[in-house]
This record gives sequence, C-alpha cells and structure tokens, in this order.
Amino acid sequence: MKGKLACAILMAPFFLMLIVVFLVPAGTALWLSFFASDQPGLGFGPEQTVFVGLRSYLAVLSDPTFLNGLLTVVLYCLIYIPLTVVGALALALLLDSGVAKLRSWAQMFVYLPHAVPGIIAALIWLYLYTPGLSPIIDLFAKADIQINFLGINTVLPSIVNIALWSNLGYNMVIFYAALQAVPREVLEASVVDGAGPVRQAIVIKTPLVRAAIATVSTFTLIWALQLFTEPVLLSQSTPMISARFSPSMYIYDAAFTRNNYGLAAAASVILLLFTIMLSYGVTRWTNRKAA
Repeated sequence: MKGKLACAILMAPFFLMLIVVFLVPAGTALWLSFFASDQPGLGFGPEQTVFVGLRSYLAVLSDPTFLNGLLTVVLYCLIYIPLTVVGALALALLLDSGVAKLRSWAQMFVYLPHAVPGIIAALIWLYLYTPGLSPIIDLFAKADIQINFLGINTVLPSIVNIALWSNLGYNMVIFYAALQAVPREVLEASVVDGAGPVRQAIVIKTPLVRAAIATVSTFTLIWALQLFTEPVLLSQSTPMISARFSPSMYIYDAAFTRNNYGLAAAASVILLLFTIMLSYGVTRWTNRKAA
C-alpha cells in the first residue's frame, strides 16, 4: 500500500502537467472547432456563436493553402530530419572516438548555437540572407557567383539551414551521452576482432544507441511539424513565403488575422492528429527495426 501511495505521489506532477499543458488545450481546441460566429438574417444583426459541426474541418481540408502548407512542412521534414539526425550522430561519434582534440571545448562550441533563442537566430540568418546587407552574398558576388537564398527554389533549404544551425548541437549532446553508456568491454572486444574506428562506429556503436536515435527522430519530427518562427521572420524579406506557408502559420493567420477561431481550432486539431499519426509511424518503424 505504501509503495502504491509513493508511486502515486511521484507520478502526480506528471499527470498534472499532462492535464494542464496538453489535455486542457487540446480539449479546448476540439470544442472550439465545432463552433463559429455567424450573423443571423441578412447579416445586420449581432454575431452569434453557433454549432456548425464539421463545417470548419471540411473548410480546412478543402482549402488549397492549408494542403500546400502541409505538403511544404512534409518536404521540410524529409530534408531536415535526416540531416539533423545523421549529422548529430556523426558529430557525436567523432567526439566519442577521441579524434577531436579538446573534446569539451568542441562539444561546447557545437552546442552553443542552441543557446541562442530561435527568434534571434532567425534574425541573424535573415541578415545573412538579405541582398545588400549580407557579407556572404557580397563575397559570392566578388567571385561572380549570383545566389539568392530567398528564391523560390532556395527558401526551403535556407529555412532548413537555420534549423540545423540551431538544433544540431542539442541532438549531438543526446547522442554523445548515449554513447558514453556503451559498454567499454564491447568496444575492446571489437578492437580485438580487428574492427577499425569507422567499422566500430557503424557496426558496433550506432546499433547500441538505437533508442536514442528513435527518441531524437520522434522529437525532431514533432518540432519540425510546428514550423513557424523561421518562415514568419523570413517572410519580411521575400514574397516566396506567404502568410499560410506552413500549417502553424495558417492557424495563426486564421485566428489573429481573419478572427476565425473555429477554423484555427479545426486546423490545430488536424495538425495534432497528423503529428500523432506520423510520430506513431516513426515509433513503430523504429521498434520493428530494433526487433
């Protein structure tokens, strides 16, 4: 009995945060999505909040701008997630191998960009991407290389670059911590069997940190699907990024520009379900690979 009571006390903060941070907002969004503000008669009367059922969901799913934003964020995930997972794992393996000298300093400098707030990081890169201001563009121009980081074919890679710069070091620290838990006797046995550093990293170390890879992949996916800060700031300098560039920007535009909270709530619920579905798929795929 005492064990169950202690377990309940220890788990209470988690469930309290789960209710306050996730269940209540999600439930509120679900409730709001079934209502809308309509004007009775010929539109001369006061607005009334009425039950509209699935009308907002049908409006979101039939809106090309939302579907294009969803496609954009999927493409963003396909580029960003492999780069950040593989890149962070490669850096962690390099640090763990002992090749990198001054390991703690190298780890700090790689992690340091993550300490910069996302808005500040986006502003820094906006400066570096803007023609007439960017020293990088001026340097390319001196070599007769014309490049537009905010063009129609380069704006998405430019956003991916900002995210990589900000989050690569954080994921590297997670992988590095997981590598420290790899049994040293296993590594010593692989050396006796003739495994070199590269083979040891790919064949021995990487499979042993599969759980960390799955965790990083899942959380990176969830974060990437909420793409918002970078495109919002870059939209100030390029027409290639519209007000509904991503689902999160669509939700913001619906709520605070069009004042259609029912539509914004419906889009939020759809994005939540889409995120849960993809996260579940990644988890199942990872578990199958592990089996």
